[in-house]
Amino acid sequence: MRGTAQGTAPVPLSVLDLLTVGAGNTATDALRTAGEIARTAERRGYHRYWVAEHHSMPGVASSSPAVILAHLAAQTESIRLGSGGVMLPNHAPLVIAEQFGTLEAMAPGRVDLGLGRAPGTDGATAAALRRTDRLNEGADDFPQQLAELIRFLDDDFPDGHPYSRIHAVPGPVQATSPGGVQSAHRPPVWLLGSSGFSARLAAQLGLPFAFAHHFSAQNTIPALDLYREHFRPSAVLDEPYALIGVGALASDTEAEARRQVLAGALSMIRLRTGRPGLVPTPEEAENHPYSMVEEDFVDSWLGNVVYGTPDAVRQGLDDLAKRTGANELMITANAHGGAARLRSYELIADAYGLPGGN
Repeated sequence: MRGTAQGTAPVPLSVLDLLTVGAGNTATDALRTAGEIARTAERRGYHRYWVAEHHSMPGVASSSPAVILAHLAAQTESIRLGSGGVMLPNHAPLVIAEQFGTLEAMAPGRVDLGLGRAPGTDGATAAALRRTDRLNEGADDFPQQLAELIRFLDDDFPDGHPYSRIHAVPGPVQATSPGGVQSAHRPPVWLLGSSGFSARLAAQLGLPFAFAHHFSAQNTIPALDLYREHFRPSAVLDEPYALIGVGALASDTEAEARRQVLAGALSMIRLRTGRPGLVPTPEEAENHPYSMVEEDFVDSWLGNVVYGTPDAVRQGLDDLAKRTGANELMITANAHGGAARLRSYELIADAYGLPGGN
């Protein structure tokens, strides 16, 4: 679970890929780029590669994390693959246990199961996913769903429980069946969050925690403090382990980096105002007639993105790691084109002297 810092990086570096679809491109292009990024990340010593569940967003092609991860498992050999995350209330826990048990069988020992409690979409789409208007994301429902999922993963419902004779397959039951040789190992569970709820729950359960700094930066320090303060050692972890998602993009020049991240900022403006679409081109973002409110949003959004030349991004990531005390930085590059994102991960790896460079 714990990574090892490579080169001169202060902590292990990882990748969060939103599989963005830019204007003029297709979901096929986004999936092809995902494979290229995963292979590049593996070659350059990034520790893990995660994808996040989103729905009803034209500019994000990651509605089915398990399918995407299976696609990437066939293209990689050593990098950890996982969800950052699967939105637990959208699915029956047994379905998730089966999907990630299957992934574990495909890529033994390198699958992570990151879980969130938000829908990853709007309320109407969440209701369509769940076939109900009641969105189960509360303080009572989510821990119960999590407990059920973990019991399916561990195959340890107590005798007399309604699910005691139900088994998630592939899974540990195959190791205990007559003649069974199936590994009992199962994917480690992470809790994801953008506030204090999941931080506290992860601490109470002794689970690793991933915080969405890239879109909730004002809550990062309070959430991490809460996690560390309330952490209880478990069979999984003897001490807290927290990673943070970081919006970061490196280019050969500061001006080009700003052009790229501005496209991501305009995409977020449209999403936040109920007009989700494909990620605009840098040219469209540069020529957009921003209102004063939109300009304020851009300034605020880009204030939490680490971008610029490789040296500037390295310094920004170093400062962030020191300020937050995060055990791992998971970098997400929100830009229009796959080439810019790929180039960014290479440049950041070069800046830290990570292995696999030219």
